[in-house]
Amino acid sequence: MATLLQGIRRHPLPLLALLLLWSLSTVVTADKTFNIVNGCPSAITVYVNGDSRGSVAAGATIVNTVADDWTGFVYSNVNAPEGNTGAGTTKAGFVNQAGYYLIIKDQSNFNTGVSIVPSVSASNGLCPRVTCNSRFCANTYTEMPSSFPEPSGNAPAPPLYSCSTGSFTVRFCPNGAFPRSDDAVAIHPKGNTGKCLDARGGAAANGTVVQVYDCNGGNAQRWTLRPGDTQVELAGTGFCLDASSSPGNRTPMKLWKCISGLRAQTWNYNARSQLTLATLGQCLDLTRGDLANRNTVQTFQCSNGNSNQVWTVT
Repeated sequence: MATLLQGIRRHPLPLLALLLLWSLSTVVTADKTFNIVNGCPSAITVYVNGDSRGSVAAGATIVNTVADDWTGFVYSNVNAPEGNTGAGTTKAGFVNQAGYYLIIKDQSNFNTGVSIVPSVSASNGLCPRVTCNSRFCANTYTEMPSSFPEPSGNAPAPPLYSCSTGSFTVRFCPNGAFPRSDDAVAIHPKGNTGKCLDARGGAAANGTVVQVYDCNGGNAQRWTLRPGDTQVELAGTGFCLDASSSPGNRTPMKLWKCISGLRAQTWNYNARSQLTLATLGQCLDLTRGDLANRNTVQTFQCSNGNSNQVWTVT
């Protein structure tokens, strides 16, 4: 402050201008820190914008620091064919001082799940945890956007997220496992990963009741489907989720031999994690919202925001 006062005596600049010069001279650009965690069951190699950060053991954490104006990706080439190029990988992306972050999912190959967790708590839509554990996750981009909105202090529209913190945790395999190589997934009601869509008794046969049950990793809970229009097949059996010939409110779900193009088996898995019957306005629905074992699932009129119609996959 004494130096500042001497400057006021020696120079005819207004006090406000000198204070501004002094404040600018004391600004220090903060770095951005990534705590990179390997939650996978074996070692992985981590890359930051194509530069290897070496092999990271299962359960280990490394710290990577970049300039505040850095823009780029953090990813691993595990289960991806293209080395360090980033092709075929799920990436955590960050955009300079704007504080934007996002996940980019490769459409042709899902190599590993990724989550991004800011170091501060989420509030008013800012700084949320973002996780992608399967190729079905809807909160992702398929490529880096060509432009971004001007930062406003308000939460941007997902799948873009914003947080002014300088520290993030990037975790690979946030669910503790690599994606299954057979493309089969578990389907969870209301986002509850302890409960699964289940073929009663594990019977791959016409008329088998489809219910919810405690997840156990068994074949009765492994399904194959695709984003968009899809059949929902009990994996490898040739039997599909079927809504009968005249589906409507409270139609109970069953298995039936898969028949391509059959209206009762033509579903659409959308960005809201709903399974809708194409053109019929009916959704796969958790009956009464009841998560009890052996509760038969049904169809019901689709309603945005109805948690009984949210089906997540892992």
